Amino acid sequence: MPDLPALDVLLPVESPVRLLAPRADESELIALFTGRERSGLHVRANMVSTVDGAATGANRLSGSINGPADFRVFRVLRALADVVLVGAGTVRAERYTPLEVPAELRAARAALGLPAELELAVVTASGELPTSLLETDRPPLVLTTGSAPALDTLRARLGTDRVVVADGDDPGAVDPRAVITALGERGLQHVLAEGGPTLLAQLVDADLVDELCLTWSPQLVGGPAGRVTRLPTWFAPARPVTLAHLLHADGVLLGRWQVARLGA
Repeated sequence: MPDLPALDVLLPVESPVRLLAPRADESELIALFTGRERSGLHVRANMVSTVDGAATGANRLSGSINGPADFRVFRVLRALADVVLVGAGTVRAERYTPLEVPAELRAARAALGLPAELELAVVTASGELPTSLLETDRPPLVLTTGSAPALDTLRARLGTDRVVVADGDDPGAVDPRAVITALGERGLQHVLAEGGPTLLAQLVDADLVDELCLTWSPQLVGGPAGRVTRLPTWFAPARPVTLAHLLHADGVLLGRWQVARLGA
């Protein structure tokens, strides 16, 4: 088990546990992140931002603005998911590989009825993905468009069951609603969206996100970095969020926000 910090529970104030010490099975932290899920499909997003609102550091990677406290929650959130959903740009930039659940969290995962393996699902309009990710024993589930230049190559390499056409009304673009529906049809009910900012914004705009787990890194980075959601237009209307809990460690704040669905 890596060396991870204790987490102060700042909110809710009525929480019976005020300090979450690191535990191999992370039972207390897991309990904090369960119990508010919608029945059926549930989409949880996990992102990190600096205090001045940047989704990355100067190297354009989120890894330069996160740390041990964020990593502790990050690994628990993955352990609670059926599938991690991510955009192809983030897959390439952050060098994603097939996902593994830490050995010490597998029993808790099994107790929640989750499958032993954690799926990776990648959204790509072009169908272009790193060869290093495709040529593995556990390639990702790929969600793309019927007009993707690499569609036939993907089907030949991964098999038709691992390539999903998720077209919508916008020609050449992946439809986020079709993505979430396709995951649900495969029994992947607990979706963890890890970005990037464009994919997260599309999911929010399509009224698909149930909660956002957001870490604030105690840094000011300036520069032209984007926010954790990125679209050329405003959300209409803005989505209200409600704070479920707020954790702290070494100046890092970790919030869990419930997102109001317009159709709820």
